[in-house]
Amino acid sequence: MSEKPPIIVVTDLIKRFGGLAATDGLTLEIATGETHALIGPNGAGKTTLIAQLQGELSPDSGEIRFQGRDITRDPPHRRAALGIARSFQITSVFPDFTALENVAFAVQAQDGHGFRFWRQSRSDPALLRPAWEALDTIGLSHRAGRLARDLSHGERRQLELAMALAMRPSLLLLDEPMAGMGRAEGVRMTRILESLKRTYSMLLVEHDMDAVFALADRVSVLVAGRCLATGAPAEIRENEAVREAYLGKRH
Repeated sequence: MSEKPPIIVVTDLIKRFGGLAATDGLTLEIATGETHALIGPNGAGKTTLIAQLQGELSPDSGEIRFQGRDITRDPPHRRAALGIARSFQITSVFPDFTALENVAFAVQAQDGHGFRFWRQSRSDPALLRPAWEALDTIGLSHRAGRLARDLSHGERRQLELAMALAMRPSLLLLDEPMAGMGRAEGVRMTRILESLKRTYSMLLVEHDMDAVFALADRVSVLVAGRCLATGAPAEIRENEAVREAYLGKRH
């Protein structure tokens, strides 16, 4: 267990879809300032857990506490206001708006206006300033004026991360941020996430094991909705049960 206080604590979480337990009595905690990776085979329940932490799905039972507060039944917008931001497996940007406008929309949504007054995002300094800062943080400010649909796949993933950062989170839920990337783009994203360590607490779901072991302070292995093991990357590499269940002999 980490010596740092937890930013989020999951206790005995259960989520069923029919007869399938996608989350099966899961207990997990992420320390403040920690980059915690969640790995496991397809169907292990990783994205289902992320959706429950973000509020898209409600657990059938169990508890989620964020910074000491019970958020188990809080809707997504309330969790976002508290400081939880999520990126998705599939990019979710507005393709017909510029990179800067996309991030400004996220700032606007965080301020509680949703997207009803989207036109002001194009000119309001209170929205554009933090949008520029977020783009600069992830190295995309030079593409601020480009339409999102004209960005490369890797750049769209960076843009989605900038949108999450613009919401001023204290916890980032990153669901396969390297999905669909080539090697060069994956290396670039790994460096970006490395630069965010300690500034943000992060839960990282990722199949790229090189990225996982480069970034994570601790790794939890999910199998059939249960946590098989949690430990430092070196411990997880050497855990025989983990090797058999997921990593395989190559690792």
